Amino acid sequence: MSKDQHVTPHPAGGWQVKGAGNLRATVRTSTQKDAINVARTISQNQGSELVIHRPNGQIRDKDSHGKDTFPPKG
Repeated sequence: MSKDQHVTPHPAGGWQVKGAGNLRATVRTSTQKDAINVARTISQNQGSELVIHRPNGQIRDKDSHGKDTFPPKG
């Protein structure tokens, strides 16, 4: 089963990519943009969801790369 990939601030500075439920970061980067690019590649390969957080922890954006359980009509 694929894990959602979360882009969050790293406690020691910079940004991190973590799979849902993981204790350790998969990747740590200096910029959010770099972390998003890495997380997008991982989530596309796994067919999972990408969740991007703001510096305060709020969810900024989501992007689904898996099978959509509720596809739009038309």
